[in-house]
Amino acid sequence: MSTASARPVFLLGCPRSGTTLLQLMLHAHPRIALPPENRFVLPAYERRLRFGDLGRRANRTALAEWITGRAETRFHELGLDARTVAARITDGPPTLGSALATTLRAYAEQHGKSRWGDKRPAYALHVPEILRLFPDAQFVHLVRDGRDCVASLLGMPWWHAGFHEAVATWAQVMDTTRRHARRLGSDSWHELRYEDLLTDPEPVLRSLCGYLGEAYAPTMTEPHRLAEVAVPARKTWHRHTHGALDASRSGTWRQRLTPDQIRLCEAAFGDRLTRAGYQPSGAVRPDPAELLRYRRTAALRRAAHARRRLRDRRARLREAGPVAALPTTG
Repeated sequence: MSTASARPVFLLGCPRSGTTLLQLMLHAHPRIALPPENRFVLPAYERRLRFGDLGRRANRTALAEWITGRAETRFHELGLDARTVAARITDGPPTLGSALATTLRAYAEQHGKSRWGDKRPAYALHVPEILRLFPDAQFVHLVRDGRDCVASLLGMPWWHAGFHEAVATWAQVMDTTRRHARRLGSDSWHELRYEDLLTDPEPVLRSLCGYLGEAYAPTMTEPHRLAEVAVPARKTWHRHTHGALDASRSGTWRQRLTPDQIRLCEAAFGDRLTRAGYQPSGAVRPDPAELLRYRRTAALRRAAHARRRLRDRRARLREAGPVAALPTTG
């Protein structure tokens, strides 16, 4: 077995790109466990200075209580015993990455799996943070036609940012992940397309397993069998994961977006679409005023991301000790 088979797996992509479907496929593998989306990995990293020196047992206890005892972290959706996990964190290695790894590993163990990981679309814009916590991480990037992602986002009850923000989100994720793919290389970064996963899943999943250093498992093509276990019931927008794979869900942007929206999407995405293997419809250029509104929205997103990077660099100077998990491999 390859040494890669011990590395944590992080699944990411643009929101509404199909990451929940792929999460279920990976969770169906006999060795891999990917839990429902949590809200403790990135928030804990952003709050790391508040937890103090984790070489002190009292601070590890406080961190453990923060992870396991607050509804906001969604720890309760993992189905784990909070006291047991908190005790393991307190008794574990004195780094933030170790505490988070302990929690995710406990989920894998509960499901009889030896390999753990995590899924959250937002990780696409936070790869450096994940690598600081888990230096041996393997990333899986799921790509979906940006027009379908935008159309799907606009139909979500939790999406309140509007059309231009949805377009800018896909563009930013594609630009950011492209840089990470070049830097990390094929040993730590693997990209696949949602549409290929729906139309012919076996070769796509075989390739993914090869990247992860795992044997292919045929059960991975039947993710709906695990939907009731690994997808919280409150997430009604993931109802399609409870049924068999359906390739007709691809390309619905043609019916769900207006002609004006399609024009703006294709102008904003530019060669990002063709680079990812998607064909533009040939729509004419959008209204210049609309394109300007989009460019302002995209610029604000880039500026906010740059500010986050700057805050992170400043926070690193004040860290009480290392943050990386000790160890996650071996």
